[in-house]
Amino acid sequence: MASLAQKRPIFHSEADFQFSLAWEIKSQYPKCEIRLERPFKGKQAHLDILVIGENEQIAIELKYKTRKLDVEWGREHFSLLGHGAQDLGRYDILKDVQRIEEYVSSGQAQNGYTIFLTNDSAYWKPSPKADPIYKSFQFLQGETVGGTLSWGKSAGEGTIKGREDAINLHGIYRVNWQDYSKPSNGAYGVFRYVCFYHSLNQ
Repeated sequence: MASLAQKRPIFHSEADFQFSLAWEIKSQYPKCEIRLERPFKGKQAHLDILVIGENEQIAIELKYKTRKLDVEWGREHFSLLGHGAQDLGRYDILKDVQRIEEYVSSGQAQNGYTIFLTNDSAYWKPSPKADPIYKSFQFLQGETVGGTLSWGKSAGEGTIKGREDAINLHGIYRVNWQDYSKPSNGAYGVFRYVCFYHSLNQ
């Protein structure tokens, strides 16, 4: 991520991030093979990136959530949308962590990463509410995430439609937010990322 940040401090979209990271991995490890949108065996889902090395396969899921930002970088103009719905975003990110665990435990890869990149500080700052409905899905600096994660009792059916199921994580993950880039001095000009790592040996 550090070497990628030097070349691409900002992305137009999640697909742009996916392709750029895959390209960087291939540049750093030319002998490996890269597959994008690799189907999950037996499921109607796809893996963002699969890295095929000589002795191991690495599964990677990515998420890129943004706040509205317009910035010039290099010869490009970036006009990022404000995704909002951070409660659902948190759920989706941890759902990807669960999917990586399933992918690794099935033997389709030996190691897996879920990487979340954002300029939305709401994800790394504590909620102003004492008991938000997404409390189980928060991942704040220094905390651990694991076990069965469920919505709070006050969560409305309309809010969590399609995301009602609890998330079950076998691993225990310590959260470590890291700075990625600062393409703008304005509001939401700082990007940070968090990475959840899972291994077959865990």
